Amino acid sequence: MGKTKILLADDDTILRRLVAATLGGDEEYELLEAADGAEALDIARRERPRLMLLDVDMPKLDGFEVCAAVKGDPATRDTMVIMLTAMAQDVDRKRGEHAGANAYFTKPFSPIRLLETIDAALRADT
Repeated sequence: MGKTKILLADDDTILRRLVAATLGGDEEYELLEAADGAEALDIARRERPRLMLLDVDMPKLDGFEVCAAVKGDPATRDTMVIMLTAMAQDVDRKRGEHAGANAYFTKPFSPIRLLETIDAALRADT
């Protein structure tokens, strides 16, 4: 069995580097990256990652739109989606749930907690 594909979609290059460093030492993950929502949706459809980490506030399509599109497509609806965002209000969480997100993780975050959340989501999905 190959590495588990994880797609990280965030327009913040520094955050993508932080997440890449967090996951980089783990031989079981292949990290795919997107800088905007349209690119994220294209990669999700082409690569079929097992899990997506989606920022909400991105150019072209926001994370809620990407999540809804992924969850609404029979080919990608089983993809686990964790919203990874600074938008921590209850209304934002509810929008994430409505879009089909499996979890909601707020910035700033501990890289260790993020890794634990990813591991727990993937274990729950098996």
